[in-house]
Amino acid sequence: MASQKSAKPAKLSTIVVTAITVAVAIGIWFTGQNSHAAGIEVKVPELSGIAQAGQRSFAKNCAQCHGPIGNGTKTGPPLIHIIYEPGHHGDAAFYRAVATGTRQHHWKFGDMPPQPHVKRVEVQAIIKFVREVQRNNGIN
Repeated sequence: MASQKSAKPAKLSTIVVTAITVAVAIGIWFTGQNSHAAGIEVKVPELSGIAQAGQRSFAKNCAQCHGPIGNGTKTGPPLIHIIYEPGHHGDAAFYRAVATGTRQHHWKFGDMPPQPHVKRVEVQAIIKFVREVQRNNGIN
């Protein structure tokens, strides 16, 4: 009978330790979703003419949230990231995000609102800028 009584506290402590471990792991995962965005090291190559125009448009329209060279900030994700490689987020996804906004789905920054003031030709140049920088950083 004594062994059954001592087994219950051991079982309870195992459950408590497991619950705490899971809670800490979830907390680390959620805080890690935003914390690394502004710390991504990005190398900008010599840009084509269109990409240079895109860099200027990016600075004017996107950098506040996505960082000066697409490396992210505390309020928006990095675009120079494997998640945004052309095979996963094609150019159409960029046009759509600018035109209609996009719901949060990879990061914990909240939804991106539409950017109706950004003209389609500017989006085209911004995409060229992002893709050239991605390629220079091994994202194809």
